[in-house]
Amino acid sequence: MRGRRRFRTAVAAATAALLCGGALSGCTAGEPEKAPVEASAPGPKPRPAPSWDVSPASVAAVGDSMTRAFDACSLLSDCPEASWATGTDTAVNSLALRLLGPGKVATRSWNLARTGARMADLPAQMAGAAAEKPELVTVMMGANDACRATPDLMTPVADFRASFETALARLRAGAPKAQVYVASVPDLKRLWSTGRVSPTGLEVWKLGICGAMLADAEDLGPAAERRRSAVRDRVVAYNGVLEEVCAKDARCRYDGGAVFGFRFDGGQLSPWDWFHPSRDGQARLADLAYRRITKE
Repeated sequence: MRGRRRFRTAVAAATAALLCGGALSGCTAGEPEKAPVEASAPGPKPRPAPSWDVSPASVAAVGDSMTRAFDACSLLSDCPEASWATGTDTAVNSLALRLLGPGKVATRSWNLARTGARMADLPAQMAGAAAEKPELVTVMMGANDACRATPDLMTPVADFRASFETALARLRAGAPKAQVYVASVPDLKRLWSTGRVSPTGLEVWKLGICGAMLADAEDLGPAAERRRSAVRDRVVAYNGVLEEVCAKDARCRYDGGAVFGFRFDGGQLSPWDWFHPSRDGQARLADLAYRRITKE
C-alpha cells in the first residue's frame, strides 16, 4: 500500500512539474490553475457606408451660369432647357433625362442654379434643394469665384471651403439621405487657350468676361502669364477643397477632376461668348456626370 501511495505521489509531482514547466514564476506543485482573464467586450462595430444608388428618382441642380446654360441658345440669356443637369432638350440629353426619362423631368427635377452665383451663394441654394427632398443634388460652382475682374478679387480658399461646408450642412439638415454629385471647376486657362484663336472671342472678351483670366487675351508676356497662372492655381485649390469636403460625406461623389480635365473645343463653347458651354458642351457635361453617378 505504501508503495502504491509513493507511486501516486511521484506521478502527481511529475504532472505538476510538466504543467508549470518552470516558465511561470510563483508556480508550485499542487496549486490550482488560475482562470484566464476575460478579454474586454469589443466596442460597437462601425456602421457600413451607405450604398450609392445609381438610379436616383429625382434631381435638384445648384450652381451658376453653366448649370443655367447661359449663352447656350441665345445671346446674354439663360437656356435652362439645354442645361446639362435638368434640361429637356433631347439634343443635350441631360442628366435628368437619362436618369428619369422625359416624362418625369418636369415634376422630379429642379434647377435652382443662378447665373453669376459664387460659392457664398451655395448655402441658400442648398437649403432650397433640401426643401424639395431630392434623391440626388448636383453641384457645379466655383468658376465665378475665380472669374473676377482681377486676381486679387478672387474668393480666398478658406472662405470657399467654409461656404461649401455650410452648404452641405444645410442640405443634410433638410435632406439627410440625398446623394450629392460635385463637379470640378473647369480649367479656365484651357478655355482661354482655346478661345483666344477666335477673332469673335477676342472681341467679346474685351467687354469684361472673366477679366482675371481673359483680359488682354493676346498678351503672352511674363506678367500676363503670371496672372493667368495665379487664376489656374486658385481653381486647382478650389477643386482640392471640393474633393476633400465631399470625401467626408458618405453620400457625396466628386467627379475626380473630370470637368477640370475636359478639353472643350471650339464647337463646345458658346458662339456668343466663347466661354460658356454651347449645347454640345452641355451634352459633354451631362455625359461626364452620368458616367460618374451611375458607376457601381
